[in-house]
Amino acid sequence: MAKRDFYEVLGLDKSASQDEIKSAYRRLAKKYHPDLCKEENAEEKFKEVQEAYSVLGDETKRKQYDQFGHAAFDGSAGFGGGGAYSGGFSGFGGFDDIFDNIFSGFGGGFSSFGGSTRSRKVRGDDLLRRIRLTFEEAVFGCQKNLDLDVMETCSECHGEGGFDSTTCKTCHGSGTITQEQRTILGSFMTKTTCPDCHGEGKTFKRTCPECHGKGQVKVHKTITVHVPSGVDTGNRLRVPGKGAEGANGGEPGDLYLEFAVQDHSFFKRDGDDLYLEVPISIVDATLGTKIEIPTLNGNIKLTVASGTQNGEQQRIKGKGIYNESTRRTGNLYVIIKVVIPTKLTRNEKKLFEALSNETLESQEMKRFEKFVQENDQ
Repeated sequence: MAKRDFYEVLGLDKSASQDEIKSAYRRLAKKYHPDLCKEENAEEKFKEVQEAYSVLGDETKRKQYDQFGHAAFDGSAGFGGGGAYSGGFSGFGGFDDIFDNIFSGFGGGFSSFGGSTRSRKVRGDDLLRRIRLTFEEAVFGCQKNLDLDVMETCSECHGEGGFDSTTCKTCHGSGTITQEQRTILGSFMTKTTCPDCHGEGKTFKRTCPECHGKGQVKVHKTITVHVPSGVDTGNRLRVPGKGAEGANGGEPGDLYLEFAVQDHSFFKRDGDDLYLEVPISIVDATLGTKIEIPTLNGNIKLTVASGTQNGEQQRIKGKGIYNESTRRTGNLYVIIKVVIPTKLTRNEKKLFEALSNETLESQEMKRFEKFVQENDQ
C-alpha cells in the first residue's frame, strides 16, 4: 500500500515551521501511543506518525523529501535507501526530550516507548472501608473509631529504601536505559526502566531492614471519624488525607467509608422519611380514639378518627430523619393496621353476634350486595 504524504500524516501543509511540525508530532504521538490509545489500528498510526516526523523533523531530510518525495528514501532514486530510518532517531538530538514532555501528563510513567522516568511524587492509594451502623447511629449520627492498616513512609530510612546511596552504574543516574531496536521499518531507540535501580537513578550499599527497600512500611493506626446524621445504606463518606501515604513526598490518598445500616424493628425508612405501622382494634377504628405512638424524638399523641379504614395513612410533618448533608428533615407516615381478632372469649362472641343483628353496613357494602344480586339473575 502506498505511503501517505508525510505532511498529510501530521495534518500540516508544506509551509509549516519546525515548531509546528514538532507540535503536531507531540499531539499525534500522544493520541496514538499504543499504551494509551484503544483504537484497533493505533500502533500502525503511531508508526506512521513516527516515520513522518523522522523525515520532516530533520531539515536536511525534509529538503530531500520536498524535492523527491518518498523516492528520496526508498532507494529507487539513488539515495542509498532506507534513509528515513537508517539512523533511527538518535540523530534528532531532542527526540528523548519530546517524549518526556509528551507523557509527563500521564503520571510520568512514559518516556520514549514506555520506559519509566526518574522518581516522582506519587499520590497515595485511596482506601475503602465498609462500616455497619445501627439504625440509631445512622439516624442521629455518631463518632466511630476505625482501626486501619496503612502504608507510611519508613521512619528508619525516611523513604529512601536504603543507606549510603551511589549513582547507578547501569543507567548513570538517569533511571532509564536506551536500547536500539530494528524492525522492518528501520531502527529506532527506546527507553526502558533501569532494571538495577528501578528508575531511581541510584542504588544503595545497604538495604533498609525495616522496609526491605520499599521505602514504606505498614502501620496500624486508629482514627476517629464523624458520621453525619441521615446516612443510609450505600452512602459513602470521604475522609480526606486518611488513605495510604504517597511516595516520594506525594500527598496521601483519601479514605472512603461505605455504610450498611441495620433495619429497625418498627420504623421503615424511605430516604429521610419514616413509616410506622400502628395496630388498633376494630372498636377503636370504628369509634375513633387517641393513641400514643413513638417518634425519633419521643412519644406523641395521635388522633384516630372514627371510621378509619385499614391501611389509611397519616402524615406527621417534620418527624422523620434530619439529614445533615442536605439539611432536610423528612416526615413520619403512620399506617393504621386494623387488627381482626382470631380468638374470642364467650362474652366477646356474644357482643359480635349482637352487632351482626344491627344495621352496620356501609354504602360500599350495600352497593356490592346489590351487584351480587343483579349478577345472579
